[in-house]
Amino acid sequence: MSDAASFVDRLEHFVGTGGVLHVAADGRMLPASAGDTTLPKALLPGSFNPVHRGHWELAKVAAEILRTPVAFELSVVNVDKPALCVADVRRRLAPFKGQASVWLTHAARFVDKADQFPGATFIVGADTALRIVQPRYYDDDASHMIAALTLLRDRGCRILIACRTDAQGKCWKASELPIPFGFRDIFMEIPESRYRWDISSTQMRSQG
Repeated sequence: MSDAASFVDRLEHFVGTGGVLHVAADGRMLPASAGDTTLPKALLPGSFNPVHRGHWELAKVAAEILRTPVAFELSVVNVDKPALCVADVRRRLAPFKGQASVWLTHAARFVDKADQFPGATFIVGADTALRIVQPRYYDDDASHMIAALTLLRDRGCRILIACRTDAQGKCWKASELPIPFGFRDIFMEIPESRYRWDISSTQMRSQG
């Protein structure tokens, strides 16, 4: 069996069964679990459709702030979108080869990511952070939101937030988000002077 066929077979198995799969920068595929000592301490989750310079710069700045390497996390399932097929996963992984490792998961929500990567810091834009701290993203149930934030804290996880620009051109920061009382300590902010990226993957796709 060729290396390419073996790679596809392992992806198909992963997509169909769940768990966590570490795709190293050299292309090796390594299964992982929550007790694995090789689990990264900093992760930049995303759909990476496509991965672009903003992602690379954010990972670089976050690594400098956290003083630890930053890996990337791609979930094959999404709360709001259909699950990725093997062809989608291969396409999104391709630009990382020789550049960085990617951790493939079935962790659509941050509580799921926290279970898979205890003690990790997740690097996100302010738009994503907003979804973590608003009840409307928890079926309008504030108690579910508090439970999710409590689990993040109990797992030793933190959220590092980069500013993101809204439709009016305002760059939202962590300090402006409605973080519930008692949980602000698990959120950190990347200064706008160190990182700002105003073009999303969606906009890049629309521009061709």
